[in-house]
Amino acid sequence: MWRLLRDRRLSLFKFRRQVPFQDFILDFVCFEKHLIIEIDGSQHAASVRDLARETILMAEGFRIARYWNNDVLQQPSAVLEDILAKLTKP
Repeated sequence: MWRLLRDRRLSLFKFRRQVPFQDFILDFVCFEKHLIIEIDGSQHAASVRDLARETILMAEGFRIARYWNNDVLQQPSAVLEDILAKLTKP
C-alpha cells in the first residue's frame, strides 16, 4: 500500500505511514483530509479494541477507512479507487 500512496502518487494527496497519534500507531494518514487508512488481517474482524480506537479517532475529527490485507494484495486498484472517493468526498 505504501508503494501506491507515497510521494503524493494518489492525486497528489500527501500520506504519512506508521504515524504515532496519542496512544496509537496509524497505518497511513492524510492529515489534509483527516483520513486514516487501516490495513488489517482477520484478527481485527470483531475487535472491541478497534471499535474503541475508532471512537477516539473519530472524536478527533478523523474518518477511518479499513481494508483487509487480501483486498490490498489482490485488488489494489479497487482499494485505491475507494480511497480516492473518500478523499474527494466533502
